[in-house]
Formats: sequence, structure tokens, C-alpha cells
Amino acid sequence: MTRLPVQAVAVPLLTCLATLGTLTLWTATGNAGTPAELSVPEGRVLIAGGSEATAAFFTISNSGGADDVLTGVTGPAGHRTMLSRNLDIGNNGRSMAMVGSATVPAGGALTMTATTLDVMVSPPPRLAPGDRLTFTLHFRHSPPQTVRARATSQIQKLVIGRALTGVSAF
Repeated sequence: MTRLPVQAVAVPLLTCLATLGTLTLWTATGNAGTPAELSVPEGRVLIAGGSEATAAFFTISNSGGADDVLTGVTGPAGHRTMLSRNLDIGNNGRSMAMVGSATVPAGGALTMTATTLDVMVSPPPRLAPGDRLTFTLHFRHSPPQTVRARATSQIQKLVIGRALTGVSAF
């Protein structure tokens, strides 16, 4: 068996070490990105006028460097909660559809409104203005966030934050 010359082994070894050192330095200086950093202030929940369902609305901000995905919501005991969105079906008609998830963009926000994405709560709990309900928002990469939603009877007050960004149904 013949031995390889030192140069034949040294070149690949030094290349690997230089690459590893460069990647380590790049990551240590913060250039590899940051995970999602989510925050959710108090939301709003509509006081239901009927007996079938009501809706809750939240604004989820992401100050991190990576997108995250809202995958579900749990709500008060005895009530089903589902992500839903309103769809324009033409002739001034709208329809509601369940949504499996919604993207919270890096450096942006996911804002729920009465005419876009919301959390459907069924059956609606009995609420008075100012009452609060607790919800837990579940994400693909970030830990769950437990937040409160304050009851309101005025839908026009539910435009929380700015325009809806990054909603996608999977």
C-alpha cells in the first residue's frame, strides 16, 4: 500500500477548516438570521348577536428575521375555535372558509379583521362589553402564546393595526 503525499491530504483538510471557520465567524456576527420573535397584544372578540358563532381578532407582530406560521388556536373550554377567512364569491356575496394556517412574515405582522382572517368561536360564549376570554395561539416554530381578547359589540372598532399581510391557506 502506498502512502498519499502530505499535500494530497493537506489541501482538502485546510479547505474544510477554512470553510468551517468562515461559517462560524459569519454566524457569530449575526449574519445567519434570527428566529421569529412574536408578540401579540390583547385582541378583540365580538359579542355575538346569534347563537351559532362569533369571531375573535388578533394582531401578531414578528420582529425576528424568519417567518413563522400560525397553525391553530385553542379557546375557552366548551367552545370550538378555528381559523377562518371571508371570501368574495361575487354579486356582493361573501362566504366563510376554514383556513389551516396563516403566515406571520419576518419583520411584519399578521392582522386579523372582520373582513379577512379571524378566529371563529362556536358556540359563542355569553359576553358583556369589557369581558375577557383567554386564547392560545399555536405556531409552527415558536412556542404557543396565551393571550386575552376583550369583548366588544362594535365591529368598526375591530380594525386592529394595519392591513392584513402574509395570509396563506395550506
